Amino acid sequence: MQAAALKYERGNQQAPQVVAKGAGVVAEKIIAAAREHGIPLHEDPELIQVLMKLDLNEEIPAEIYQVVADILAMVYRASKKYQP
Repeated sequence: MQAAALKYERGNQQAPQVVAKGAGVVAEKIIAAAREHGIPLHEDPELIQVLMKLDLNEEIPAEIYQVVADILAMVYRASKKYQP
């Protein structure tokens, strides 16, 4: 099992950045923290492979902007924090 967490502050960042990532026990802790804070989870085996190659605090590459944008839109809708 692998997991990664992204952070994006609209207006303050050009692109989302990886703020946590790991496998095994670390992945379980990332997932548990997300659940504890009510953050929706998304499974995408291909995306996690790309994210695991990035360094912590590194912005995501342009090639995956659309995939991540779709996920962030789902998260914003689910959390009702997004106000168009």
